[in-house]
This record gives sequence, structure tokens and C-alpha cells, in this order.
Amino acid sequence: MGLDLTLFMADWEQLSAIAVESRVRALDDTTWPREFGNEYQRSGAGGWLWPPDRRAAWCAEYDFFTTTGAYGPHARAGDAWADIRLLVNASVRREMDIFLGGLIWDADPADDPALTDGGGLFPPAADRWRPRVLLVCPPGAVSAKARAWERVASHLEQLRGPFAAECEGWGGRPDTFEDFTALLHELGDVITEVARRKWGLVGLP
Repeated sequence: MGLDLTLFMADWEQLSAIAVESRVRALDDTTWPREFGNEYQRSGAGGWLWPPDRRAAWCAEYDFFTTTGAYGPHARAGDAWADIRLLVNASVRREMDIFLGGLIWDADPADDPALTDGGGLFPPAADRWRPRVLLVCPPGAVSAKARAWERVASHLEQLRGPFAAECEGWGGRPDTFEDFTALLHELGDVITEVARRKWGLVGLP
């Protein structure tokens, strides 16, 4: 079975006020409260999934339209960007690096958030029963990514040639350029909404 990605946006002050060892459970329990049992189910429609009492909500889960919750497409898209970035116009490359860095791509593999504890926000993954962090994006980083996305969103067509040259038809890369850019657009929508709230992002398996 492949790795899944569960993506949350959260009020950073509220998340940080919870004991470190309880934060993963708090995200899950808040978005999918046990007391609602089978009455509270995923819609399957995609988009933001809010707790039943939205007025008191301090976090929400995002259900991807383009990847159905699998982490693999995100990893493949990150690898595709690593393949093509040096073929892309420098100004577009700079903005894409800001937008995708720590989200689905890392300049240095040693900075892979899957190998860390998310900067101390969560306990380190000491064993297979404790989820490791796939991404952590505090509010300041989210805001920078939102600004970068706003500047680069209209220039994605410039990536088509480099994608065709380096990724098309290769296993371990998005199947098509359209698949690649569809995920980028969805991530852009996610980042834009989280930045609007001045919240942060957390990705867990």
C-alpha cells in the first residue's frame, strides 16, 4: 500500500498551545470527532472538510480533488520540478522554488521534512506507530508561498517544454503536463486559502 497524505490547515496559536505529544491526535480528533461516529462521514467531493461545530473550528482537513489523498502524486510532482527547474526562466524558477519548497520539493534532500519532526512542532517519529511529519508550513512560510503563487500562476505554460523534455513518459513522474499543473493549481488554491486565514499547514501520513 502506498503512503497517504492527510493535510490540515490550523490556527498556529491554538496548535502550539497543545502539548507536543498530543498535537497529531488533536488535529484528527477535532476534524473527525469520535462522538459523531458514523453520522459524520467524508463527503468524497473534495475540498475543505470542517468539524461539525465550525464556529469553534481551529483546524480543517483538505481532501484533494486531483490525488484522492495519495502522497505519491505529490512526490512525483516534486521530482518533476527537480528535473525541470534548471530549464525554466530564472524569475519563474525563483518563485516556483519558494512556492514548492517544503511543500512537495526540497532543494536539499537532507531538508526533507519526512525525515524530521517538523521543527519541533511534533514529536520525532521514533517508531512505526507514531506518524512522521510530511510537511510543516508555519503562517509566515504560507504567506510567502501565497505571494509566490500569485506571481507565478499565470506563467505555468512556460513549464510545458521543460516537462516534455525531462519528464514526459518517465516512470515516477506525473503522467502528463496537465496532471502536473492540475496539482500545482490545487496546491495554489490551498495555500491561498490558508494564507487568507493567516494559519499554517501540516501534512501527516
